[in-house]
Amino acid sequence: MSKQTFLQGTLILILAGLITRVLGFVNRIVVARIMGEEGVGLYMMAVPTLLLTITLTQMGLPVAISKLVAEAEAVGDKRRIKKILVVSLALTGGLSILFTTGMVLLAPLLSQTLLTDERTYYPLIAISPIVPIVAISAVLRGYFQGRQNMRPAAYSQVIEQIVRITLVAVFTKAFLPYGVEFAAAGAMISVVFGELASLLYMVMMFKLKKRVRVRKNFFQSVKSGKETFNSLMAIAVPTTGSRLIGSVAYFFEPIVVTQSLAIAGLTTAIATKQYGELTGYALPLLFLPSFITYSLSVSLVPAISEAAAKNKTTLIEHRLQQALRLSFVSGGLAVVVLYVFAEPVMQLMYGSSSAAIYVKVMAPFFIFFYFQGPLQAVLQALDLAKAAMINSLIGAVIKIAVIFALATRPELGIMGAALAIVVSIMLVTLLHFSTVIKVISYTIYVREYVKSFITMILAGMAGHYFFLYALNSSSLVTRTLLAIVVTSIVYIILLVFFKLVHKDELRRIPFIGKYIGR
Repeated sequence: MSKQTFLQGTLILILAGLITRVLGFVNRIVVARIMGEEGVGLYMMAVPTLLLTITLTQMGLPVAISKLVAEAEAVGDKRRIKKILVVSLALTGGLSILFTTGMVLLAPLLSQTLLTDERTYYPLIAISPIVPIVAISAVLRGYFQGRQNMRPAAYSQVIEQIVRITLVAVFTKAFLPYGVEFAAAGAMISVVFGELASLLYMVMMFKLKKRVRVRKNFFQSVKSGKETFNSLMAIAVPTTGSRLIGSVAYFFEPIVVTQSLAIAGLTTAIATKQYGELTGYALPLLFLPSFITYSLSVSLVPAISEAAAKNKTTLIEHRLQQALRLSFVSGGLAVVVLYVFAEPVMQLMYGSSSAAIYVKVMAPFFIFFYFQGPLQAVLQALDLAKAAMINSLIGAVIKIAVIFALATRPELGIMGAALAIVVSIMLVTLLHFSTVIKVISYTIYVREYVKSFITMILAGMAGHYFFLYALNSSSLVTRTLLAIVVTSIVYIILLVFFKLVHKDELRRIPFIGKYIGR
């Protein structure tokens, strides 16, 4: 099994993330154009329940598995690696059965009472089989990541999106004549098949690359795995706490939003439509660059765990500096493009620019979100998952409270929910950062961040003026794409000019490093 360096592993995940995000957006465009805002609203109202169930099932094990496998791999302890896998599979298998059953039984109550739209029952039922599939996939993904081999996880993401996008148009069109609720259920079924294909690939790769025999003496390993279970839980429980808090907040979010909008005087249909615009159109666009920060986060956990085990504190700070700088560089370009081109991009993607206002208001503050993943990964790798959980709890409580305070005001409506999301993101990121700098020495290079802001402003101005005054006779799609290309080129040139991307980092990237001089 090939092991990659921190930057190589991150690059593999970034490339896979880019492909899956592009395919994911194609998927969203197809779904939005077939089902419309109301169908997307029904789809998105069911997603938080799914994420909550998956969070409860996984129990934070992927991060724990990645960390413990990395530590065991460092000392060559194959027996410990087997116990980690066996205990994790047994635990997630049992929990998936329990919570999938609960999800199905509670679907009528959730749809009719809490979500205030009984049509959400059908997508809730359709998505329930995905829980055990995702649970097993997460264990295998954590195993590969712990061995710092990011390829299986990366390829499985691409496979999942390809299968999903292949089936989504077929299922949504087939069920649409029966109503938008059935079309939303069809979209959910395509998600299930995509995750199943991803799992089958992970299982195949595990068998091909297998260095531990899981099925041999499986139950004996489970019975003798008390110490392993305790080690997993020491990391998994607080990690689950962080994710559970986020999932619970996300679960209550559509409930609080719809109830708040009802207080503000909006009908159920209009509330569902507006929620669909915010969460189905605007937020996915804002979350798009997170595949880069997610890739950095996944690579950081085993890399920093290994460095901490060897007491290399300087390396820990170096890795964090790299991750935050790359997060700022990638997130900065996303903020510029989303802010400047929100209206034409939304018009081209969804045939409507009504949700562009949410993107323009939220984009400048989403730079905090792009920092959040790497910071949380560092906290988890340094056994500070409990602190991350507390920070997430504070952010979640504030978000729900601010949603209710603002969304109930008729003059704000759904914009109140958008502002609440921004407030929560900024608060949690700042809390994570303050926790990190209390534990490790960290130098803030103010000059680099000033250069980054200057880069963002100049690139944004260049793209804006190009869009307004160049190629006025061309089509909207041509003008938009060329303006985004100009913005990106100016941004990259300024990055090189200000030396915000280091040459030694580029040397470690496969197929690029050999072309860069020593």
